[in-house]
Amino acid sequence: MATPEERLKELQLELPPVAPPAGAYVPAVRTENLVFTAGQLPMVEGKIQAAGHVPADVPVKAAQAAARQAVLNALAAVRSVVGSLDQVTRIVRVNAFVNSSAGFTEQAVVANGASQLLMDIFGEAGRHTRCAIGATELPLNAAVEVDLVVEVSQLNS
Repeated sequence: MATPEERLKELQLELPPVAPPAGAYVPAVRTENLVFTAGQLPMVEGKIQAAGHVPADVPVKAAQAAARQAVLNALAAVRSVVGSLDQVTRIVRVNAFVNSSAGFTEQAVVANGASQLLMDIFGEAGRHTRCAIGATELPLNAAVEVDLVVEVSQLNS
């Protein structure tokens, strides 16, 4: 099977530069063999790709694409602390926050955009636990915010 870095190329995906923090935090932290990312928005070149409430302002399919972009941004943060996605041994957890219109209950459908991409890149190691949460507002009016917990290879001592 191809490595995660090879799968990115096969899928014709490129990780963006890590977005600078918008506050007093860092994009990702490694502790032992886990990496925790900060919440990542669907940003491309400094601009939100999907803004507003789902589905009133952003259709579900567009929100799924936004979740995919947020995952790419989160993976860029992971790579920044471990050097290569080939160090990832398992995606442990995905938290997906969806800027939801009143009465919208399909947050899990939106989160599937993130989940499917992780399985496409990491195969079986991309299967994870997940929370899909509706929010009344998200930073910068983003339609979606995603954070990850990722298991990585141990450091060589």
